[in-house]
Amino acid sequence: MTTASAVTKPAQIRRARRSPAYWRVTIDNPPINVMGPEMVRQFQEFIGALEADEHVRVVVFDSAVDDYFLNHSDFTARIEELTSMPAGPTGLPPWPDFLVRLTRAPVVFIALIRGRATGNGSEIALACDMSFASREKAILSQWEVGVGMVAGGGPMARLPRLIGRNRALEVLLSSEDIGADQAEAWGYVNRALPDADLDAFVEALATRIAGFDKWAIANTKRLLNTSLPPEVELGAGWDACIASLGRPAAQDGIKALMARGFHKPGDVENRLGYYLGQIAL
Repeated sequence: MTTASAVTKPAQIRRARRSPAYWRVTIDNPPINVMGPEMVRQFQEFIGALEADEHVRVVVFDSAVDDYFLNHSDFTARIEELTSMPAGPTGLPPWPDFLVRLTRAPVVFIALIRGRATGNGSEIALACDMSFASREKAILSQWEVGVGMVAGGGPMARLPRLIGRNRALEVLLSSEDIGADQAEAWGYVNRALPDADLDAFVEALATRIAGFDKWAIANTKRLLNTSLPPEVELGAGWDACIASLGRPAAQDGIKALMARGFHKPGDVENRLGYYLGQIAL
C-alpha cells in the first residue's frame, strides 16, 4: 500500500516568513530549476495562501540553485499534465493566472535575480513590481522564438510597456541572452548590482517597505496598475504558446537542442543564446 509520505511531492517553492509582513519565496528544483506542472501547482498554492493573508506586504523571490533563478519549462514532462490543469480565479490557465495575480495583488513583489532567468524566469520577473539583478551572474532571456515557439507567460504584452516596442522585439526575436548591465540600461530590470551587494540591498529594501502602511502600499500599486496590459493579451499569448509546441518546427528545434545537451547542466544551458544561433545555421 502506498503511504501518504511516499506520494508527497518535494517542495520546489519554499516559503519563509521573515516577519508577518515580509515573506521570502525560494525556487528550488535542482539541478537547473526548470518549471514543470508540479512547480506550477506549487506557485498556485503559494498565491492562494498569500491572498488569504492580510498581513503580508512584501515578497521576495530568489533561488536556491546555483546559476539559475528560474529556467525554462520542463520539456520532459507531458504537456497534458499542464493543459489539463483547471483555470485559475482570473479565468486564465494556471501559469498566466499566477502571473496576473502577482501583478494585481496588494503586495510588493521583488525578484532577486542571480543566475539565468530564462523564459519562465524572465516572465516572473516581468510580473513582479521590481527586479534586481546580479551584475556578474544574472542573464535574462526570452528564448522561445529560437526554437519556433511563442512565449506563454506574457512577455509580448509586458515587455513593450517596459522597454519599448523595438527593444522588446529585439529581446523576443533575437532569443539572445541579455546580461544584467544591458537589462538595466533598457529598463528590463530596476538595477544591476555587484553580486556581493545584491542580497543586502534587496533585504534592506524589502524590510523597509514591509514597515510601511499596507493600505498606502496597496493603493499606490492599484493606481499604478492602470498601465498594465489587459488580461486578454496574456491569454492570447498562452494560447499561441501551446499551439506552437505542437508545430514540427518547435519539435525539431527542441530535439536539436536536446541532442547538444539541453535540459541538463552544461554549456548549452549556460550559453543558450549562442546555441540557438547554432541550430538556426
